[in-house]
Amino acid sequence: MSTTSLHSHSRLVPRMAYAASQSARVAWYLGQYMLAARLGARITGRDRVRHPTDKPVPDTRAILEELRALLARDLANIEAGWYRLPHDLVPDPRRVLADAAAFFRDVPLVSRRRRDHVATEVRANPPPGSESLPAYYRQNFHYQTGGYLTEESARLYDHQVEVLFGGGADAMRRQALVPIAQHLRGRRSADSRLLDVATGTGRFLTFVKDNHPRLPVTALDLSPAYLREARRNLAPWARNAALVQGAAEAIPLAEGTQDIVTCIYLFHELPPKIRAQAAREMARVLKPGGILVFMDSLQYGDNPAMDGLLDIFPQAFHEPFYAHYARDDLEALFAAAGLRPRERSLAFMSKLLVLEKPA
Repeated sequence: MSTTSLHSHSRLVPRMAYAASQSARVAWYLGQYMLAARLGARITGRDRVRHPTDKPVPDTRAILEELRALLARDLANIEAGWYRLPHDLVPDPRRVLADAAAFFRDVPLVSRRRRDHVATEVRANPPPGSESLPAYYRQNFHYQTGGYLTEESARLYDHQVEVLFGGGADAMRRQALVPIAQHLRGRRSADSRLLDVATGTGRFLTFVKDNHPRLPVTALDLSPAYLREARRNLAPWARNAALVQGAAEAIPLAEGTQDIVTCIYLFHELPPKIRAQAAREMARVLKPGGILVFMDSLQYGDNPAMDGLLDIFPQAFHEPFYAHYARDDLEALFAAAGLRPRERSLAFMSKLLVLEKPA
């Protein structure tokens, strides 16, 4: 076999593995989305799941085309060496089935909250230890059981998000690995520091650590339950992965200590004033020359074909601050905090910003 043939073969095998796994992933999660929508409609009433919008709403075919483009970009990044194939390309089938069963047990509860517009159960009946958390946080975001405050919610969250995005959530998150790899190029990762703000279950950090195992990371989150789930997920890298309970608007770290700050899907769930405070805090803890890698939902005008979905989303899923976020001037917000934009791009339903603290 020639050198060219060997090279082609070495690329073909991971490409086939990626294509097979991601095709199965999309079919699995998209199928659950469609079934959950059907089951939920029996409770909410079909007339109540049609939300008004005067903006374009993409059909399933258009959404799948956007998802295919995301997966093609994900594979291209892997082949370019920006990050590895996902560490759980073939997930544990027992966990996959258990999570699906738990998800469908929760669908009726979520649907009843949606029907009855009940979104503050966790404030009325706070789980132990959550009473002192900020009021804006003590809500049943997405109408999910337990909000962000229970072990059951933390266990189920990543599965729920994958169902919502038809199996594309991890691929969207992985786009944030590219600017991290670019920033670390030529640096010793062991001498750098990364802070993940609102880490949730630590899912994104598992991708970071899988690619940069010697990079010290700090996982910050308000929820003790989600931090416990993050501890389990980050157990293989526990030696240089710290977990800290704290708020994005009051980060309990010293000024100028972080080379990279990441913030994935937080800002659309923050009130406007808290959003501005969080931006200032992330800028404060960055070193001069450090970067903020920010990913969140699309905003109006980013992809006009998707604008109708931005109308529907906060109505269908309890998101009290989303409508303001979708119109917020993020670059002006970060500029006021002392950060300047370096890159911007779209990835399916998300936007990625890379901002720098001037040296």
